[in-house]
Amino acid sequence: MDLTNQMPIATKSSKFDISKESDTAKIAKEVSKKIKKGDILFFFGEIGVGKTTFIKYLINNLQQINKVKLTEVPSPTFNLLHEYKVKNLLIEHYDLFRIEKKIDIKNLGILENCSSILTLIEWPEKISKRPKKRIELLFKYKSKSDKRILKINEFR
Repeated sequence: MDLTNQMPIATKSSKFDISKESDTAKIAKEVSKKIKKGDILFFFGEIGVGKTTFIKYLINNLQQINKVKLTEVPSPTFNLLHEYKVKNLLIEHYDLFRIEKKIDIKNLGILENCSSILTLIEWPEKISKRPKKRIELLFKYKSKSDKRILKINEFR
């Protein structure tokens, strides 16, 4: 579970068991220590596999580190975007689940000002042109639906 001996976030591919919510929280905490302004994180996985829960722990840990009041971190499924200000860091959390047309993604302006913010995107498979520098988090169920794994790939 310790990410400290690995590249900034992950080696070529790192797998973690996130079957327990406490494990999800621990990994999110470690990832939150490694990410920075300008990073783009893509969250892949089925509904209910833990993407938004991971993001909640990630954002709340960034708030804790910066001594900012913890906020709720709901899924932006209906709003498409929630923004969080953590001192001098702006976090944009997108959920593209309801997006049907590629033009709608373009109209949202996703990936336009990424160098000055931290970008978190659920359902990124709807984006046709992916940035070369990104971190992909793939959430999957194991054979039993109560077992989950997280695979982290970093592209730099």
